[in-house]
Amino acid sequence: MRMEDIAKIAQVSKSAVSLAFSGKPGIGNETRERILRIAREMGYNAKPRVTATVQEKSSKQLVFLVITNLGIISEEYYQQPFFRELIHFVEERCRSKGYSVVFSSVDMEHFDQSIRAVADDHRNSGVILLGTNLSREQIAFVADKLPQLVVLDTCYDTLPIHFVEINNAMGAYQAGAHLCDIGHKDIGYVASNVRIHNFEERKAGFAAALREKGLEVAPSRTFSVAPTLLSSQDSMRQQLEGCLHAEGKLPTALFCECDYIAISAMKTLTELGYRVPEDISVIGFDNINESVIVTPELTTIHVEKEKMARLAVDLLTDPAEHGSNARSKTRVDTRFVARLSTCAPTAAVGVGSSGSKPG
Repeated sequence: MRMEDIAKIAQVSKSAVSLAFSGKPGIGNETRERILRIAREMGYNAKPRVTATVQEKSSKQLVFLVITNLGIISEEYYQQPFFRELIHFVEERCRSKGYSVVFSSVDMEHFDQSIRAVADDHRNSGVILLGTNLSREQIAFVADKLPQLVVLDTCYDTLPIHFVEINNAMGAYQAGAHLCDIGHKDIGYVASNVRIHNFEERKAGFAAALREKGLEVAPSRTFSVAPTLLSSQDSMRQQLEGCLHAEGKLPTALFCECDYIAISAMKTLTELGYRVPEDISVIGFDNINESVIVTPELTTIHVEKEKMARLAVDLLTDPAEHGSNARSKTRVDTRFVARLSTCAPTAAVGVGSSGSKPG
């Protein structure tokens, strides 16, 4: 009997089983007890440390709910830079208002049953749902079971639910305007191969900025890669090499739909012998902490994660909101951050005999 088997039987994620065994906060008491009971019944040799924590003692509590294994959010979502930073600010805001946070993750494989289980544990608690990867129907289902709900990082205008989202179109517009303003005309677009609401809005905003300058991204300058890898990607290398052979040169600049993709693209370009930004400028989106660790530091679009977290927490903890049936849709503007990965274009670099940049 493995932890994965217990997770499947309990209809929770493996990370929830780990939290139950370790005695750490992040799941409700009823869920913890159910996991431990199943483990005992199946003969799993676990000795959980059930420790009292500030979160469990607090009578004022919010739930941070994540649906994993769907789109770009994995079971280890708390290790993904963007979500890690967002969660940090949610915790900080809750702490400042005297609230604790319980983290609950639901595996998409058992979505309906698991949401009902969360509702049984936390029906009277305020819930912040990370909606990045969720459809309108999925969010509506959660709201039906957990009415004190705020959804972060997406928005569906026709749902009577509080939403707090990024102004994605504005951020991508800022990125496109920057590249045009410093003289780029041959611009490439690196998209996520997993499509979500945020990326579609970024695509539209970037196209709008280029359109104002009489430009567009040619199909041959559009690439698609995994959105959650910070390392170089073979698929990116193959697409860039294919572009070189077909066109004889690469774009002078690349806009990437998120910083993960931008950092991955920079590493792939370096392996191909290209210099960033001297040969190719690269710009990302999100301004994760890793964007200032890479060399060169990444030009990007700053997402106001702290403000988004504050707005979400305040919607659930402000007494004035409790007596109101009106719901709000809040879009938080972005900010352009100029660093070292973009500059004015130089002469186009063609393809060498080996298929890479000539030495």
